[in-house]
Amino acid sequence: MANEVQQFDVVIVGGGPGGYAAALYAAAAGLGVALVERDKVGGTCLHRGCVPAKEFLETAHVRRTVEHAGAFGIATGKTSVDFAVSQNRKNEIVDRLFKGLSGLLKGRKVTVFEGTGRLDAGLVVTVVDGADAGVVAKGKNVILAAGSVPRTLPGFDVDGKVVVTSDEFLDMSVLPKSAAVIGGGAIGCEFASMLSDMGTQVTILESLPSILAGCDTEVASVVQRSFKKRGIDIRAGVNITGHSAKKTGTTIAIEGGDGVDVEMVVMSVGRRPRTEGLLGEGTGIEVDERGFVVTDRYQRTANADVFAVGDVVANTPQLAHVGFAEAIVAIKTILGETVVPVDYDRVPWAIYSNPEVAFCGLTEAAAKQKGYEVVVKKDPFGGNSRAQIIGDTDGVVKIIAEKRPDGTAGQILGVHMAGPWVTEQLGAGYFAVNWEATAEEAAALIQPHPSLSETFGETLLALAGRGLHVG
Repeated sequence: MANEVQQFDVVIVGGGPGGYAAALYAAAAGLGVALVERDKVGGTCLHRGCVPAKEFLETAHVRRTVEHAGAFGIATGKTSVDFAVSQNRKNEIVDRLFKGLSGLLKGRKVTVFEGTGRLDAGLVVTVVDGADAGVVAKGKNVILAAGSVPRTLPGFDVDGKVVVTSDEFLDMSVLPKSAAVIGGGAIGCEFASMLSDMGTQVTILESLPSILAGCDTEVASVVQRSFKKRGIDIRAGVNITGHSAKKTGTTIAIEGGDGVDVEMVVMSVGRRPRTEGLLGEGTGIEVDERGFVVTDRYQRTANADVFAVGDVVANTPQLAHVGFAEAIVAIKTILGETVVPVDYDRVPWAIYSNPEVAFCGLTEAAAKQKGYEVVVKKDPFGGNSRAQIIGDTDGVVKIIAEKRPDGTAGQILGVHMAGPWVTEQLGAGYFAVNWEATAEEAAALIQPHPSLSETFGETLLALAGRGLHVG
């Protein structure tokens, strides 16, 4: 079939969360779909990102639980981590999920081409390499979902041993004794937390004034205090000028400060879009100065028949679940159905460090910058009975609402959490923010007792004017 143009309703370039979600959703609507993927369907999220990282974070959680088992009357010996076992377990989970996803695509009759796709003029996608090199697929519509790759810094060439990105780190079978995580954002804090909980001495190096700069400041401070208590060295507001490799490890140079000696450097300074070679001549696609594809609210590019979703899209959070949502928006737009575009100010965020962080909507500072007068209530997990039962009380729930003329709390603008299992608790806060609920409306809903989610409920009651256990 090489060089023969194959016709489809939709051709999708990239099989990560945005791409495979678009394929499955389109196929469920009866469209003929082709998906071009250069590696394995599932993309970075499944194979080198979200899923593998969370498996390792769960390994860290289990080790932490065993180490504190004595408080529950359970005697244990000295704990150690055989990281190769965790690596094998991760690979088994990823393989099962990959096979399940492949089966879903096959079951919905999605044609999958193996290789790198390039969009050419006339809505033609050419497979330029891989097992299906030479295949040419033409779509009535095309969706670009080529994903992203880790960034690094000048002078920090990735060698897979001393300097690694998330790609190489998630394939390791032995943990370093010491590591510097460059970048204190969500991914950097997850790696730092996981390494520390498994016995590695960790230093976080962040150029901004604090870690987790995009989070509400009080939530970020909970994580910072916990990290420092566990011996994680946080150096914020630093300028890294390079590193000097040694016989084992390297020394990282910091402008105006002492160097940091570590066995490994974990680069966590963001991701760049994988748009090199993605577009041929005459496609009519606009790409910004950073290489991201520019779209409207309906994921449509400057070419009305071409859409883009996921990490390649400009000015959006690089989150797998955002890619899912954008994929549905794109396919519904292609189908001519009623569409609710993604509201990026209200998407859920989940950071799986210890303690966990989850939030949705505006921070207190962002709400004030937008001109809102606000009412803010917060409640620590320390008084929560379930948190005390499980022995994990570090954390807080903070809710921001618009202040009414009479001074009471109106529409909920943001919900921000740090603490035990908050990534599994955000759902109620997400609905409250996105359905534009008022404090009274949300506070009327009952939380089970005893549960961690009671802290959210208690904070709502206080926000509505009459808290039970919090003022």
